[in-house]
Formats: sequence, C-alpha cells, structure tokens
Amino acid sequence: MSQQCNHDCGSCNKDCGERSLLAPLNKNSTVKKVIGVVSGKGGVGKSSITSLLAVLKQREGYKVGVLDGDITGPSIARVFGVEGQQLYQSNNEIIPAKSYYETKIMSTNLLLSSPEDPVVWRGPILAGMVKQFWSDVKWGEVDYMFVDMPPGTGDVPLTVFQSLPLDGIVIVTSPQELVSMIVAKAVNMARSMNVPIIGIVENMSYVSCPDCGKKIFVFGKSHLEDVAEKYDLEVLGHLPLDSHLTKLSDRGMIEEFESEWLEEFAEKVKNI
Repeated sequence: MSQQCNHDCGSCNKDCGERSLLAPLNKNSTVKKVIGVVSGKGGVGKSSITSLLAVLKQREGYKVGVLDGDITGPSIARVFGVEGQQLYQSNNEIIPAKSYYETKIMSTNLLLSSPEDPVVWRGPILAGMVKQFWSDVKWGEVDYMFVDMPPGTGDVPLTVFQSLPLDGIVIVTSPQELVSMIVAKAVNMARSMNVPIIGIVENMSYVSCPDCGKKIFVFGKSHLEDVAEKYDLEVLGHLPLDSHLTKLSDRGMIEEFESEWLEEFAEKVKNI
C-alpha cells in the first residue's frame, strides 16, 4: 500500500503520488518488514535503540539487517563490531558487512577510509546515499530491516519516509521538559506521510543504584505516559542509562549484552 493511498496500490495501474518516489529494492533482496527508528532531536540514543531492536529480533531467530540512515553521524558499524570491515562488490552490488551473529550492516563508516573522516556532503547527496543503501546493496533475505534515521524532520528524514517502504516507526525520546514538543514533531511528520507509529521508547530514563538497585531519575520525573496518551501512542519501555551497555557498544559487542531490563523490553517489542 502506498504511503499516501487508501487502497491496495498493487491492485491498480495508477501512479499513486508518493508511491512513485519509492526507491526500488535491490533485485536480489527480499525484505519483509522495514522499521524506522526516529527522534525529534539528536542525542537521545536513537542508534542504541535501533541496535537493541535488531539484537532482540535476531535472538528471536529472525534474519536482521540494519540500514544506517544517519549518514553524517553513523555509529551502527562500531556498535556491531564491523567498523573497518572491507566491503565487497559483486555484479555492481555492494555486499553488506556482517556482525558476529550474522546481522547485516550498511553504514557510511564502512565506505570511509577512516571512521573519523567527516561526511561533508550537501542534502541531495545525503538523501541519495540512503536510496543507494536500499537499492544497491545486496541484502539477500531479511525478515526485519531496521533503519537508523537521522534526527529531526529535515531533508534526509523526509527522503527516508518517501523512499523506503516503512511498515512503521519507533519514536525515541528522553525525559526532558521539551519532550512533548519534540515528540509532536516526529508524530506529525509520520502521520503526514501516513506511516504507522509502532510506539515510543524513553531512553536514559533512570539509573539504577549499584548497591540497592533503586531507580534514580536523573532528569526528573518522566512525562512519557502523558505524552503517549495525548498522541495515542503505545509506550514500549523506559530504558536506563547503563554503563555496561555503553562499554559493550564501544567495543562492538552489543550483541553480547544482557540485562533484566532488556528482557522486559524484549517482551514489549516482541509483537513488532
């Protein structure tokens, strides 16, 4: 179904507006579900949530891919331990990198001579790169494709909404006073593009005392339930600041991470 239609586009021969903007999937690939992970602003841990969602689906036995659409601030390759991995081409198709647990990864950092090189590109080139990651990469068989989208509501996020056949998005936020306004931007953009919102995740919600386990709300009381009710969103979880997760991510070993709160999150997102 088109992102801006109210009928089954596959049953007609009409040009259905936004449907004509969808980038073609690589001819040697099959992707069953495409889930975008978005945030109204940067710095809320969107890439971490994208990675955790991919890890959880992989643990359920699904074939998973991650398309790093945050072209100027890519971090997915490092988190999954494939930074520096050489990419190969076959018949003008790019073969994605694979993590230790077979998660397929495509990120700008895999194309740079050094991960510290800046990506100094203008908007149209950035948007074109997202399309290339979808069309020119031989993803093969993927059950769940998670797209780490750039923050905000600018040109590149718009390209992702228009160019990729998103089955839904997950909104990531943090417990700050401006959360309602920031979430509203992401919600309104998704709804204007007729993309379903799967739910909302509050990241950096609290820290757990290492001695007694008590939750300490560093950024104050969460207002997520109020915001979720206002915009009719499902709350998928309140996730903590976790130093162990940070350490494993820095080492490229996020697939090894386990915790009690992750198990609770896994139950919430099992039906995505």
